Formats: sequence, C-alpha cells, structure tokens
Amino acid sequence: MIAILGPTATGKTALAAHLADRLGSEVISADSRQVYRRMDLGTGKDLVDYEVEGRHIPYHLIDIAEPGTKYNVYQYQQDFLRAYEDITSRGMLPIVCGGSGLYIESVLRGYRMADVPENKELRQRLEGKSLEELTAILKTYKNLHNTTDTDTAKRAIRAIEIAEFGQREETSFPQLNSLVIGVSIDRELRRAKITRRLKQRLEEGMVDEVKRLLAEGIAPEDLIYYGLEYKFLTLYATGQLSYEEMFSQLEIAIHQFAKRQMTWFRGMEKRGVTIHWIDATLPMEQKIDEIIALMNNEE
Repeated sequence: MIAILGPTATGKTALAAHLADRLGSEVISADSRQVYRRMDLGTGKDLVDYEVEGRHIPYHLIDIAEPGTKYNVYQYQQDFLRAYEDITSRGMLPIVCGGSGLYIESVLRGYRMADVPENKELRQRLEGKSLEELTAILKTYKNLHNTTDTDTAKRAIRAIEIAEFGQREETSFPQLNSLVIGVSIDRELRRAKITRRLKQRLEEGMVDEVKRLLAEGIAPEDLIYYGLEYKFLTLYATGQLSYEEMFSQLEIAIHQFAKRQMTWFRGMEKRGVTIHWIDATLPMEQKIDEIIALMNNEE
C-alpha cells in the first residue's frame, strides 16, 4: 500500500489521484469528516481532484455516512479493510490518502480497536464541564490513541468514554506493508493557502451548505460536534457569531488544526513510521516520479 499524508491545503488529494492514474489504481480516503454525505465544502472534498485528464479516479470511503451520526476510527478500520481487500483482489495497489492522523495511523500501525458503546451515566457526570476541564480529565488516562482531535466538549467526552471503556473486545487488524509519503509545505505558504481556500469556499456557498443541513433537521450541536468549519459556521448561522467573528475565529482554528496535524505526523515518526517527505511546491510529474523512485527502491 502507498499512504499519502500531510496537513490541510498541501494538495494531497490531487497527488494521490495523479499517482493512481499513473499506476492504474484507486484511492482510499482517510478523512474523518469526508465520510459524511452533503458535507462537501466544509470538509473540502474537492472531488474535482479525482478527474485526471478526463479520466475518473475511483475513490472509497467518501459519502458513506449521514450527517448527524458519529462515525469513528473503529468503523473506519472495518470500512478500510473492505475497500483495501476489494482493490487488492483486482490486482491493484491501494493508495490511502488524508490528513486525519488517527485514521491513517490506525491502519498503518494496525491499531487493535474496540467498538465502544455510549456510556450514559458517564456522559451525565461530565455534562456541563468546560472543554478545559474535560481535556484535563482526558490527560489522566494512559495509552490514548486520540489526544489531539478534541476541539469541542462533545469530542472530549467521547474520547473520555473510549478511554474509560478500555481496550476490551478488541478486533485484530493485519500488519500492512506500506510506503508512506508526506507532503510538506512552508508554514507561511500553508497559511496563505488556507486563508485563500477558506475565502473561496465561503464564496462557493459554504454558509448555505450549513444552513441546508440545519434545515434538514440536523441539530446545531451535532454540526458543532464536527468542529472547524461546521462549528463556526453553525455558530454564525444560529446568530451566535457575526460574519467577521466567524471568519476570524475559523481562520485561526484551521491554522491551529494544520499545526496539530504536523505534530501528529511527527509523533508517528517517533513511533516508528518512516515518512518520506516531498515538497508540495514541486511540479506534479516530479512528485510522481519521486514516489515511483521510492517504490522501486523499496522492492
């Protein structure tokens, strides 16, 4: 398998699609929010990237869950394996691509995960606590898989719920032989791309997307649970933030998120994952050639 990872706004998806086109392969998404249907602009699906010179590149694990539901890493592992086995059964090399470090690492390192049920008693005890208080509680648990993706109280409570449950009834996961490619980008260039992309998505109708989801009957707190764009746009759509406040706070949050992504990837390297970093600003063909050369060296 080939894995392509990196922080937001580095062009990972386009690179994965072009590589899949060169190899005659397919892409498995590793994005914790692109699994949701009708959440397109806010999750940055950029499905146009899967069209390469008029050819459609098949992708997996995008648009597989309904908004308002809580997809998790345990479900991702199961869905990933089905897609992986489907692709390899047809003689192709899967390419997993995304920026959700927990999802990518769970398949690269073969996390043994449990399907953790809702603990209503625990949730009642934690209800009303601030994000800071919940984060402090979360830090008291050992061997956490998820320590960074807790930017809302709901996410932090779910992380505590998983930690409290422990790793009972674990499911096994195969060890996969993977070549891992990281897409690196200068910090200031990344910040400029994030701001430009945020403005573009707002112009394309990201606010209207959130309003449509709310009109469907999805509870505001369920959209806020997804964090980042959906958190701040929901607060704006429900009158809790002005447009200027929404844009400023969201821009800062995305920059912070990209920084946390890089922290996660550096942590993966410390945990034994070899990542071959490629400059995001190189021409596409040169990036593809570098990956092909790494593949040949691995053989």
